[in-house]
Amino acid sequence: MSSYCSSRFATIRRPSREVSVGEIGVGGINPVRVQSMTTTNTQDVEATVKQAIDLAEAGCEIIRITAPNKSAARALKDIHTQFRAAGFSNPLVADIHFLPSAAMEAIEHVEKVRVNPGNYADNKKFAVREYSDSQYNEELDRLHEGFSPLVIRAKQLGRSLRIGTNHGSLSDRIMNRYGDTPLGMVESALEFLQIGETHGFYDMILSMKSSNPKVMIEAYRLLVDRMNAEKMDYPLHLGVTEAGDGEDGRIKSTIGIGSLLTDGLGDTIRVSLTEDPVFEIPVAEAIARKAMDHWVNGNIDSQEPDSIDPYHYKRRHTNAFTLGKDLKVGPEAPPTVFTYSTIPLSEIDQLESFINKEAPLLADTPIEGLCFKISSVDEIVNLETVLKSIGDQIQLLVVEVSCEIELGSLSRSLPQSGIPLALVRDFEDSAFDEYKRFVRVCYDYGAIPIAGLSPNSVDGIFSESADNLIVTLRSNLVAERPSHHVGLYRQLAERLKHWRNASPVWIRNQAQSKFNSPSFLDRLLDASNLTGSLLCDGIGDIISIESEKDFVRSTKLAYNVLQGAGARISKTEFVACPSCGRTLFDLQSTTQRIREKTGHLKGVKIAIMGCIVNGPGEMADADFGYVGGAPAKINLYVGKQCVQYNIPQSEADDRLIKLIKKHNKWVDPEPVAS
Repeated sequence: MSSYCSSRFATIRRPSREVSVGEIGVGGINPVRVQSMTTTNTQDVEATVKQAIDLAEAGCEIIRITAPNKSAARALKDIHTQFRAAGFSNPLVADIHFLPSAAMEAIEHVEKVRVNPGNYADNKKFAVREYSDSQYNEELDRLHEGFSPLVIRAKQLGRSLRIGTNHGSLSDRIMNRYGDTPLGMVESALEFLQIGETHGFYDMILSMKSSNPKVMIEAYRLLVDRMNAEKMDYPLHLGVTEAGDGEDGRIKSTIGIGSLLTDGLGDTIRVSLTEDPVFEIPVAEAIARKAMDHWVNGNIDSQEPDSIDPYHYKRRHTNAFTLGKDLKVGPEAPPTVFTYSTIPLSEIDQLESFINKEAPLLADTPIEGLCFKISSVDEIVNLETVLKSIGDQIQLLVVEVSCEIELGSLSRSLPQSGIPLALVRDFEDSAFDEYKRFVRVCYDYGAIPIAGLSPNSVDGIFSESADNLIVTLRSNLVAERPSHHVGLYRQLAERLKHWRNASPVWIRNQAQSKFNSPSFLDRLLDASNLTGSLLCDGIGDIISIESEKDFVRSTKLAYNVLQGAGARISKTEFVACPSCGRTLFDLQSTTQRIREKTGHLKGVKIAIMGCIVNGPGEMADADFGYVGGAPAKINLYVGKQCVQYNIPQSEADDRLIKLIKKHNKWVDPEPVAS
């Protein structure tokens, strides 16, 4: 049993204490609470109140407002008064970095204060220093002295606090002892929790945010493990910081937040998008709803073994082989993308026209395996025509046999072609002989066998399997609440390990009738949660998004999910913060403008940060950084190193491109076809 959750195969909600944030309860038996943050200048009271009202009307339950200095903190009094006068009771939260004096002012006016342990009463100068135990304890004493006044005042006023650790702003003290790691994030938060407890204060909520979903997931898991050991039960605020905008921001957020909610962790969430914050709310609501549909309370009677280390990422070891000429599958290859066609094999002319028309749109995200379902014996005769019609645009043809057909007959109907053919067929435990014939038929004709199975299949069923077998779940396998498909794939990986079988695993995102929705957002969230969660566990060698029927969209979505999980890079990676009152330029327009100029740089990672609060740290693994240094002034970074200071914003885009060229990361974009 994993020590951070009751089950990795079913969603059992983690028990947590209830913390009151104004009139809103967080944790305990309360639903997942949705929150967001204003992006206005806090000292512009009218604009901030208006945006807070817009958020409340959109369904935001808790609203956060930055207070970067005492003047902004004082403005919270008028904001709170006018917001209440407008008829809204949503709790307001002050977001504090660096200045305890601002926090002490803010706690007088709002229901909760968020502090960042990396820069609140601690140092963040990227200094390298060795601390002796006595020196380290001296720093802890200083930290206790700096944080205690806020704790004492919060207790007196009945306020709550969030200890909001960010991967990008760990203090120098933590960095020098623990490194830039999830463990460092956890230790940083625990120090503040322990200070609160020394004053008998327990109204605290915790967060472990990172722009990297893998880091974020591991940090929350480790935090809960450590809290369990200390018999702590504080609620969790979940979020992926600097997720970006558009489809990419929604995917990254869902991978991080959805994975943890699936494991039963999380009590309040924020989806951080570089967009109008109102657009964050429907995404967060959908993520929360899907999780709560599966949640149950209590424990389960039995637990299957789970050998994955949940605190350190390691990709599952698999056999390596080649599908066709050069489509590699295995631990050294990025996951492969299969795309299902909604056009039946019988409509050859439409299929040929469609592929020839749509293939150019997928030049950077090619269809590597094109999948069809055969529901009639008559459709088999069209296979050869299909193979001829698609030419060399597809590397592999995948055929799923859903009709009753004698496998020997199928083998005689297989077309002879240079394009390899993979056959998919479900089988039951009792059909072992048929399964062996299935493998033999595929092997004889150079095809790759793909078996669909239940994770509860009998031991030894793969004892004589071919080395080039790919495994996936049965297409009719249903996950009943509180079970979930992430857990079924985890069980499958565990069974394969028990059988000493290193077959690659194909993750299939198929529409489930209970949750099937016409909404593209729902399909995006489902695909991101299932595939992203498994990829962050190191499981998955092939993926397909079958719930999305649009041919191009499903392929691009698959690649975007892979990129969001850090499993495969197919375009420029952008790390962009969601904006707030600290931001020194218009993040939305700037992000779009830089994306238009640099979005063709495959494999290059660019961070766009509104201020220096998390910028240099959160973009630690970015190639280049574009950071607000002062009003209308930009600082440019290479990694963590600032190389150009206070550039006029009007010149910053061109200077960024010159910097990319200087470091040999630039290629000219392909000319647009007329």
